[in-house]
Amino acid sequence: MLFYPAPIALPRFDKIDQDKWGVIACDQYTSNPAYWEALDREIGTSPSTLRLILPEVFLEQEDTQLRITQIWAAMKAYKQEVFQTYEPSYVYIERTQPDGRVRCGLVGMIDLEDYDFSPTATTPIRATEATVTDRLPPRMKVREGAAYELPHVMLLTDDEEDTLLAPYAEGRGLLPLYDITLIAGGGHLRGWLVPKEESERINAKFKRKDSTKHPLYLAVGDGNHSLASAKAIYENEKANHPDSAKTSPLRYALCEVVNLHSPALTFEPIFRLAKETKPYALTEAFISYLRENENKDEYKAMPSQTFHLVHEEGVCEVVCMHGTHPLAVGTVQHFLDTHTHLFSGLDYIHDEEDLRALAKKPLSLGFLFDGMSKHELFSAVSQSGSLPRKTFSMGHAKDKRYYMEARQIKA
Repeated sequence: MLFYPAPIALPRFDKIDQDKWGVIACDQYTSNPAYWEALDREIGTSPSTLRLILPEVFLEQEDTQLRITQIWAAMKAYKQEVFQTYEPSYVYIERTQPDGRVRCGLVGMIDLEDYDFSPTATTPIRATEATVTDRLPPRMKVREGAAYELPHVMLLTDDEEDTLLAPYAEGRGLLPLYDITLIAGGGHLRGWLVPKEESERINAKFKRKDSTKHPLYLAVGDGNHSLASAKAIYENEKANHPDSAKTSPLRYALCEVVNLHSPALTFEPIFRLAKETKPYALTEAFISYLRENENKDEYKAMPSQTFHLVHEEGVCEVVCMHGTHPLAVGTVQHFLDTHTHLFSGLDYIHDEEDLRALAKKPLSLGFLFDGMSKHELFSAVSQSGSLPRKTFSMGHAKDKRYYMEARQIKA
């Protein structure tokens, strides 16, 4: 199989303030520490997944190791005081997004032997974007001493007929687990435990099919670096303890499967913010880069692309006849990768409003551009391998997955 029931841990919701339990994925609001500080004040001493994750905005601070140690301690305390663990099962969830649309998902686990994040992977579960290996060590550090994993990983299935999740709409035939208003304007989340007889139906959906063409069954839509960190930890375990690794909890990773064709699932571009730069100089360099390349024979097949460069004094629109990559984000990323001497920091911003606000700060330049269609994803990854890093975001920032379920990975 490619997706398995998991021993899922959830809090005893009758003993906590359930609306303070779930928080948004750690890779959101990376240039907005005020968001996380306000969240911390609102949650206070209530049990919360905020105490079990490390928001990326704090990854490079001096107290990062202290934060990680506190996470490990909180996990041990929650094991005794907060969590209850269910027999291996699937959890069906319905997320009502802030825009009112409902996104359905199924929580279970994958075998990391079936997943590879390398650009040329042929495994049935693959990354959709380039993985920045330099970003893995701090994430691995959190997981190395963690008693639990809490995923914000979302895997996409190409289920155009919606045969996997549609039968469970509104929790039909399932056992209610939680019904929660998500903090910080995240919408609403309901979850149901899938009974054993239904688990068998789901298992059948994820049975491998014989093929010599290395088909892509599940594509990583969100949380690629989190899943890559889990893979790296497992590979280390396998190298050091090859026998016990075969049955270790580290061999698996908890994920949510979502149908690519869900009307509630939209692909939004992830914009670039160059920091500690001279906006006009960087703008001129970008225009020169486009003009130098747009008429080269190697790029003649590339589409026309439009960019809006935002800085404190206004917006500059730039149009090129042929980009240097089929996707506008690829053109921008290649330029930035080859002109790092012109800026000292680079951030990836999921929301256009946030990008415009941040780009208005001194010594900043924001890059706005059109995103890709979600219907291009499976064919693009199957044919060309991983897309440029941070190519797309599934929905707006507030639509991102909230931490809810956990799985024990260490005693």
